Amino acid sequence: MTRLLTRSDLQSVLEPVACIAALRDGFRAAASPVAGQRVRTDLPFPGTATALIPGVLPGIDAYTVKVNAKFPGARPALRGVICLHSGHDGELLALIDSATVTAWRTGLAAALGTHVLAGPDSTEDAVLGVVGAGAQAELVMLGLTTLRRRHEVVVHDSDPDRAGAFASRHGGRLLSSAAEVASAADIVVLATWSRSPLLRLADTRPGQHITSLGADEPGKQELSADLLESALLVVDDRDLAAATGALAAAGLAPSAAEATLGEVLTGAHPGRTSATARSVYAPVGLPWQDLALAWIAYQQAEHHDIGQKIDLLS
Repeated sequence: MTRLLTRSDLQSVLEPVACIAALRDGFRAAASPVAGQRVRTDLPFPGTATALIPGVLPGIDAYTVKVNAKFPGARPALRGVICLHSGHDGELLALIDSATVTAWRTGLAAALGTHVLAGPDSTEDAVLGVVGAGAQAELVMLGLTTLRRRHEVVVHDSDPDRAGAFASRHGGRLLSSAAEVASAADIVVLATWSRSPLLRLADTRPGQHITSLGADEPGKQELSADLLESALLVVDDRDLAAATGALAAAGLAPSAAEATLGEVLTGAHPGRTSATARSVYAPVGLPWQDLALAWIAYQQAEHHDIGQKIDLLS
C-alpha cells in the first residue's frame, strides 16, 4: 500500500525541532553512499522541470525521487511529488507533496546554516533582514525562531502587498530595496527569483551574514562576484554550486567556496572566526534533504494513520 500525504497532512506531522535535528544529522553524516543528481530542463511552456535522485542517507532503509514543476508566474510556483521507496524491495511507501517538503527542508536548512555562521545570538538590537517574502522566507523565519531569539525584522519584496503581509505577521517594518535591507540588518536572508545581483560588496558591511536561497538553478543570481569573493563563502555542495548555483551565476570555480555546511558542522572547518568578517551561505539543495524530512513525515503518518492509503498495483 502507498500512503498519500497532502500539504495539510504534512503540516500536521512535521515539527521544526525534529526536522532541524534530522537536517543537522544529515549534514554531519559521511558523504552519501550514492551521489545525488539534479536533472533540470527547460520546457516549451513558461516553466522548468527538475528531478532530484536519489535521496539517500546512512541509517535509513529508503530513498526518494523528487519531480518538480517550477512555473514562476503560478501560485504556488513549485508543484510536484516526492516518491518514497523502500530500500529493501523498492515498494512505493508514499507519494508526498513536494512543494511542502521542499519549502520545509530548504527553509529550515537555511535557518540552520544562518544560525551557525552568523555567530552567537548575543546582540539585543540585532536586526534580521528579509528580501523576498514568500514561502521560503516563512520557513527560514520558523527555523530561526526555533534556533535563536527573535529580533527586529525588516523586509522588502517586489510585491508590496506580500511584503506588507509578511511584515505584519512577523512584527517587521517595510523597506524599499534590498540595499536598504542590507544597510539596516545584521543578518540578511534573500529568497527571490532574481536573475541579476540584488546585493554587491558595497551594499554590505563587515560582520554581516547573508544567506542566499534564490540561486538554485542556472541564470538566477542574488549576490555579486565581488561580495562572494570577499566573504567566508559556505555552500552545501561545491560542485553543484559551481554548476548551477551561486558560484555558477557569478562565474566562480568550486574552490571559491571555502567550506560546506557539513564541514562547518563537523568541525572540519571552523566557520566564522572573526566578528568583523562577512559570511555567506549559498545552498542549492540536495536530494538527501528530501529524504530526511519525507522519512519523518512518513513515520509520523504511519504512527498516527494520517493520509489516504491506496494500492497502485490493484
